[in-house]
Amino acid sequence: MTNPRQLAFIALRDVHKGAYADVALDRVLQKVNLPDRDRRLVTELVYGSVRRQRTLDTLIDQFAKNKSHQQPQDLRTILHLGFYQLRYQERIPASAAVNTTVQLAKENGFSGLTGFVNGLLRQYLRKAEEQGGRGAGGQRSRGAEEKDSLLVPVPQSPVPSPQSSVPHFDPLQLPENPVERLGILHSFPDWIIQVWLEQLGLTETEQLCEWMNQSPTIDLRINPLCTSIEEVEAALQSVGLLVRRIPDLPQALRFMGNTGSIQKLPGFREGWWTVQDASAQLVSHLLDPQPGEVVIDVCAAPGGKTTHIAELMADNGKIWACDRTASRLRKLQENSQRLNLQSIQIYTGDSRHSNQFQNTADRVLLDAPCSGLGTMHRHADARWRQTPESVRELSVLQKELLTHTSTFVKAGGVLVYATCTLHPAENEEVISAFLAESPHWQIEPPTGIELAASAYSTPQGWFKVWPHRQDMDGFFMVRLRKTNNSE
Repeated sequence: MTNPRQLAFIALRDVHKGAYADVALDRVLQKVNLPDRDRRLVTELVYGSVRRQRTLDTLIDQFAKNKSHQQPQDLRTILHLGFYQLRYQERIPASAAVNTTVQLAKENGFSGLTGFVNGLLRQYLRKAEEQGGRGAGGQRSRGAEEKDSLLVPVPQSPVPSPQSSVPHFDPLQLPENPVERLGILHSFPDWIIQVWLEQLGLTETEQLCEWMNQSPTIDLRINPLCTSIEEVEAALQSVGLLVRRIPDLPQALRFMGNTGSIQKLPGFREGWWTVQDASAQLVSHLLDPQPGEVVIDVCAAPGGKTTHIAELMADNGKIWACDRTASRLRKLQENSQRLNLQSIQIYTGDSRHSNQFQNTADRVLLDAPCSGLGTMHRHADARWRQTPESVRELSVLQKELLTHTSTFVKAGGVLVYATCTLHPAENEEVISAFLAESPHWQIEPPTGIELAASAYSTPQGWFKVWPHRQDMDGFFMVRLRKTNNSE
């Protein structure tokens, strides 16, 4: 079976049964040998349909007699695929999107409903044509009478830019309430929209929504112990890959375009580099580990920050990589071996209950378990898995971890707390509560690398990376110093 849409349907069916989107997709792709173009299409259809689930359900609600939740689950999945192609895949001709979706219905137990599927999707197209375009705010560029394959690509945003005099239209009906409007339009739960609105306001919240719905970029971190950034650039360019450097991060490169299999790229097997987002690289620089020190990475697996710490220390010192999941620590060991790092030692266990590290570390990194709301573009289903309740539970865990692991730090030592979420309950509130209860700790500005303080820092002294401003994953991080008179 090599039909990309059928493969996407199978993966999405697993997702709706509870599987993680990346796991379901990988499971499907491993069973077939597809050309790169078809693999990219399957990936786009799966991740896109999961990301845009709320919008796609709203379209079903709007154009069908029965609401989305009343449709048979497999039929709902098929309709998601059809509407996703019509609305967001302007390179796919509308006729192809409709016809292949009808065929999916026929081949997956819905032969009697092919007329319904065809009619529903064409009803959406007619509405779009009446209003001047094809999909997500489409504009009528060459006239409705032209063939689908000649349609000009449709802008993704339904809001015209101030410079644009061309009207934008959208067959999707939206409520006036700004939380619901943004939630339906950009496909996020209302509670996430509300959290962002309270911090950013309307304009920036919409910009953040749009950023989170983009396909993620891939960043890498070169290993300065065995190569240089110039050497890695040249090796990648020799196989036709374009990369660019990232300001303020001396080890970072960003791929510009498709890479193919990461493991097959020049320098990977030799340990010249590893994949790590730019924001995550900032964290280890904020920790600023020095050669010869004892460093504890409290929640270390799968090891991106642990191996970065080892590189910054010139692999000279002792790094305890702690995690309660042995299988994830095995991945960390594989990465450290590939990068030829010797200073990392493994500890398996829950750091909340470990007492062997009391007052032993010069520096501690607590990259805390979190809701991941800063990396939802990478994890298509994260927006649907997290809830306000799960955030509250995580904040309790984070406070417990911070309170206990702060005892690992020697007098005068440093602890960096970091998350890849943008929720104040997991970030600012955790730190504020800790400082209120811990008089011998204080926020300390960074040393070492220039962290572009104007871009990331806040008046309170912590760092917050907003994806739509800095074009990297959303992160929170703060550097804390244990004063000398504490025990």
